[in-house]
Amino acid sequence: MKFAAIGIDHRHIFGMSANLMAEGAEFVGWWTDGAPEPLDGFIKRFPDVPRVVDAQTLLDDPEIDLICISCIPRDRARWATAAMEAGKDVMTDKPGCTTLAQLAEIRATQARTGRIWSIDFSERFEVPSVTKAAELVAAGAIGRVVQTVGLGPHRLNRATRPNWFFDRDAYGGILTDIASHQIDQFLFFTGSTEAEITLATAANLAHPGDPGLQDFGEIALRSGTGHGYIRVDWFTPDALPTWGDGRLTILGTEGYIELRKYVDVCGRAGTDHLILVNGTRCEVIDASGAGMPYFARLIADIRDRTETAMPQAHAFTVMELALRAQAMAEGGA
Repeated sequence: MKFAAIGIDHRHIFGMSANLMAEGAEFVGWWTDGAPEPLDGFIKRFPDVPRVVDAQTLLDDPEIDLICISCIPRDRARWATAAMEAGKDVMTDKPGCTTLAQLAEIRATQARTGRIWSIDFSERFEVPSVTKAAELVAAGAIGRVVQTVGLGPHRLNRATRPNWFFDRDAYGGILTDIASHQIDQFLFFTGSTEAEITLATAANLAHPGDPGLQDFGEIALRSGTGHGYIRVDWFTPDALPTWGDGRLTILGTEGYIELRKYVDVCGRAGTDHLILVNGTRCEVIDASGAGMPYFARLIADIRDRTETAMPQAHAFTVMELALRAQAMAEGGA
């Protein structure tokens, strides 16, 4: 399977590309507009992959199966629809789009072309502890899942952020952007195919000099099978040794799982700490070796025209809920 990249404005393109290559995919070319901040790091990681002079070269190449997209969020829908129209499958960084109108166009294009439009929700697909949690839930370790609590704190790193990062229309708002991760996890672990947003907040609480930034957001949602609470923010303090203390708690009828994904402030080294408590077990599990099956599954889906990595409807539902939560938080419908 051959893939190419359009837009490297966000560092998530590093993981998207490296994880595909680790599963045997061939990275054959990339294009981006100008010289975005991740450019030097990207070239160091992928020095042998050629940059082309325009994106159309990649779209016109019949040997390319998949286009990875990590440009400025407001432009992702445009490139995704262009790629699908060109006969390519798409893996896009989150958020996959920034408006409901864009989402409607993506839905229509996907239905017309039959191509795959997948979103790499890295806080699930690039986190081995989530893989382990999914295995435990499927095995009945905590009974039926009734709630998730997803926390997505991030470090602002103000000095290195590009101008578009502070432009609400460019990044789509904090709930559209960051909280799409936690909505994805809520739907996945509760087995929900739809949900209702019951609370949505997006605010700038501490950065008056950057009026376009939303530094805090929260969502409450429910479905026929579960409840969820989400908090996202840009308040990670400098002393934390990583970009954010991302956590997920999965409550079941017979126990619970807590994931400390990127760091354990209690002192355990490494990442992917899974806490399992049920009727017979109360333990911390090192889940760092549980794997990241999304990428191999997506390659298989491209080959077999299946939906094992993520159902197509799931990607649409996550983005619709994120966009509707953003609108609610900002006083819209």
